[in-house]
Amino acid sequence: MRLYITGGGTGGHVTPGLAIARYFEHKHPDTVVRFAGSKRGIENKLVPREGYPLDAIEIIGMSRSLSPKGLAHNVKAAKLAVSAVSTAKKLLRQARPDCVIGCGGYASFAVVRAAQQMGIPTVLLEVNALPGKVTKMLAKKADRVLVCFEQAKEILGGGDKVVLTGAPVRGEILAADREKARARFGLGENDQLVVSFWGSMGAKYMNEHMAGTIALECKNNVPYHHVHATGAAARDWLPQMAKEQGADLAAHPNIQVTEYIYDMADRMAAADLVVCRAGAATLGELCMLGRPALLVPSPYVAENHQEKNARALEKAGGCRVLLEKDASPRKLYDEIQTMLADPAALRQMGHDATSLAAHDASEKIYREILWAIEHHGK
Repeated sequence: MRLYITGGGTGGHVTPGLAIARYFEHKHPDTVVRFAGSKRGIENKLVPREGYPLDAIEIIGMSRSLSPKGLAHNVKAAKLAVSAVSTAKKLLRQARPDCVIGCGGYASFAVVRAAQQMGIPTVLLEVNALPGKVTKMLAKKADRVLVCFEQAKEILGGGDKVVLTGAPVRGEILAADREKARARFGLGENDQLVVSFWGSMGAKYMNEHMAGTIALECKNNVPYHHVHATGAAARDWLPQMAKEQGADLAAHPNIQVTEYIYDMADRMAAADLVVCRAGAATLGELCMLGRPALLVPSPYVAENHQEKNARALEKAGGCRVLLEKDASPRKLYDEIQTMLADPAALRQMGHDATSLAAHDASEKIYREILWAIEHHGK
């Protein structure tokens, strides 16, 4: 079995692909997997770290701005998309995959389009409640479109081709054990842990606010532990900004700032509260682990799909939603204090989150990919 998985730009489009790769290897140890993504995305860190080869393609996303700068950007994006499809065809001839799997994001467009033009079976995975433009553009010619929300299935027109599978979850998430994870990090029975991050690449505005929140935590000598991942862009300036607002991280070892949390499965399993964006892949992991969350959806994503993701989990009782416009440093701090002050409510929130967990998603996705390969062109 030879799989070519593409998607990227953000972790939410990369980690599902990695989960699919690992599951196929579990079912068929002789599976050969290769990835493709953009030259700028987080996939350039995550995919090689997992031991998979990655083909980088020069492609950029479209701008939603109608300004001269935005229009110029889109002209460049369109030209790159054409050349990227040509590049993708060369890569596919070399890789000779049985199936191309597109996990979303602009980085996946060229490879899936090239595969469809070459007659190679294609499967799309749409993890968000509101399908992205790439999924909508490629869905008609895909052999299967796999979705994680009923709403997405309806938007894509339903039918036998569109299948509700849920989001695949990495094996380390499935294997994570809360008690073992807490012991690993030296957390006692009464110790509380907050884990926060704003997506794999970080978010400047929210990192600026988190710097203020961390300063408040230091000033008030909070008793809980807090680990915040800045992302690469804020790695250097966030600690300095927090220091300028009164944070003395050296005097508060219970508050840690790091660029990226590579052992995220254990960190999330050990957490009493997770503060993060509302990407579908992250929400899938929160639900599988049964972790309560304070979600701040990004308002800058296509058609505000993160808030739709978050509201679906909020409706099930699995999180609290705080809109970015309201997420000041003080508000973030107050929300964290309020939620941590009621451990019973947090436990219930975590329990409610599990109601949306797709425990058999990887198996469903595996079967649908095999179906697409077997029935392609029939």
